[in-house]
Amino acid sequence: MTNGDIFVGEMIGTAILILFGAGVCAAVTLRFSKARAAGWVVIAFGWGFGVLAGAYTAAPLSGGHLNPAVTLGLAVDIGVWSKVWIYLLGQITGAMIGAVLAYLVYLAQFQANTRKTGTTEGTADEPVPTLGIFSTIPEIRNPVANLITEILATIALVLPLLALVGSNRHVEGIGIGPIVGEEGIYGSGIAILLVAFLVVGIGLSLGGPTGYAINPARDLGPRIIHAILPIPNKGTSDWGYSWIPVVGPVIGGLLGGVIYNAAF
Repeated sequence: MTNGDIFVGEMIGTAILILFGAGVCAAVTLRFSKARAAGWVVIAFGWGFGVLAGAYTAAPLSGGHLNPAVTLGLAVDIGVWSKVWIYLLGQITGAMIGAVLAYLVYLAQFQANTRKTGTTEGTADEPVPTLGIFSTIPEIRNPVANLITEILATIALVLPLLALVGSNRHVEGIGIGPIVGEEGIYGSGIAILLVAFLVVGIGLSLGGPTGYAINPARDLGPRIIHAILPIPNKGTSDWGYSWIPVVGPVIGGLLGGVIYNAAF
């Protein structure tokens, strides 16, 4: 894989991931959306399908990491760090692009996020905060607890993913037959499908406390876009919390790689 292949693959794949993920959050959150108030299960599956679509798309070019935590866990496992920076650059760029695309899909709904004349706070016509469409927000703001949640949820992603795809030189995972050669992390198309279901499971089981960033690019890139976009009544971008969905998944990704490398 060339650096150009990696950058383009990760950028496109991560943009698709965020388009689906931020898109389903917008669908459930915004007024005048046909899916408004559809609930957490819909959000979890929307993000899972985003992983599915993004990873399938990126796999022929970059292996389809889509997540700095996955890239770091893989680097720890196989001991190759030379291309980590290009993966991360593609992922954060793609996340920002995906956030813009999701905004454009729901442009009319975002523009309608204003209080109607004569209404008061607490009514159905009250503007809704929009940060949760782009980035994660904890239900209970407790930095230590929030950080622990993100670390453990990311380990729950990276460790099974590495075991599933058999990235380690010692073990051939159950995803048999490479898509794009030895450098890809997904052994077969079915492995990508199973990882997508893994993300759905994490959302359903571990996503309640913090909204399960489990991906630094997924949170930071869209948060930057939220701060920039001219969204009516968008509220704060909450930079005081923003370090947790970056640092937690980074630690979790590294620990996942360490555990997998040591155990397998």
